[in-house]
Order: sequence, then structure tokens, then C-alpha cells
Amino acid sequence: MESQVRGGTRWKRFAVVMVPSVAATAAIGVALAQGALAASFSVSGQSFKVTADRLDGTGFMQYGAVDSGYTLKGEKTAHPVAVSAFDSAQIKNMCQSVVTPDIPLIGSVSLMLKAGGGDTPVKAENLYIDIEDLQADATFRGIDIGVAAKDANKGPGIKKGDTTNPYGFSQQADSATLTNVKQTAWATTAGTFKLSGLKMSLSKGVKECY
Repeated sequence: MESQVRGGTRWKRFAVVMVPSVAATAAIGVALAQGALAASFSVSGQSFKVTADRLDGTGFMQYGAVDSGYTLKGEKTAHPVAVSAFDSAQIKNMCQSVVTPDIPLIGSVSLMLKAGGGDTPVKAENLYIDIEDLQADATFRGIDIGVAAKDANKGPGIKKGDTTNPYGFSQQADSATLTNVKQTAWATTAGTFKLSGLKMSLSKGVKECY
């Protein structure tokens, strides 16, 4: 069974319209050892943007959750997110950007990371990405929609420490392909994340992947 989806998802309706995210990472230029990254953490006050030409993933699952964290002023806050998880994923031509605003005497500073632009794609295992907004063309293979989250068994399962209802809505698929991806996310965790052809740059002002 194949299903194609195109469009954008915003957090206010994430529980109704849930489409899978592209893999991304908050770690810069590091292939993490399997299982080395903490299962849960307080998210920073900065979301990040990601684009990719193509993602091919196997063992897909998605469910709703809440990320707790801080604003840039240190106030506690929370973000509703759609958690997209893959057993494994390959990403072609990935770009990630994050903007730090209002630095004294400098203004805004943008960090941009690019990888997987050559013959070797970015590769990730046991990947979870907490998204707020997504636009993509998506094809799912062997998809099940409306599974109780705790019973989803095609992907890596609910991430340890996630604030979610195990009896709530989820969807899963044997595999998924996403193209022309644009997304905003709050967090990513992975067992391993290998960035081929990594290039990182800092610049003044607002410079984002999209």
C-alpha cells in the first residue's frame, strides 16, 4: 500500500494532520556512538530549520508529544510536537540552520550546517525528530494510521522519557520517502548520525535554509 501526502502541518492541528518529518540533528559534525545520546532533555529556546532534497527511511512511526524546555530568557515553556521516528534513514543534500537573536553589539547570528550533498548521503540510526511544522512530498509503504502509540511495532517505538499518551493516536509504515522537505523542529536524538561532506558556517544577520 502506498500513500502520498503534500502540504504543511502546524502544531495547533498536529494531532489531526500528522506527516513524517525529515531527519535532522542538533549535534554538529559528530557521529554519535550507538545509544550515547540522552533519551530526554529540556529543549532550548531556539527551534531550527531543516531542508533536504530527499529522505529514505525504514521502520517509521509518528506520535504526538510535548517538549518541555526554556525560552531564551530562561522561562519554562512547553511545545506540542509531532515525533517522527525511523529505525534508519538516509538524507540527501541536508541543510540545517538556527538563528541566535539579539547578541549585544552584534545583533543576530546564524549558524548553518550542510551535509550529504555529494555521492554519500547523511545516515542515521534509531532517529527521533520533534517537529512543529513540515512541508514535503511523502510516500508511505505499508502504512497503518490510527494505531495506539504503545502498540506501534514497525518503527523504534515511543522514545524513553517522552511526555505522551501511550494509548493515543499514532501512525506507522514499513518505509517512507520524502522529497522537497522543509521543516521546523525543536529537538532530535539519534543512536548514530553520520554527516558526510560536513560544512558549517557562522554569519551575522538572519540566514536560514528557507
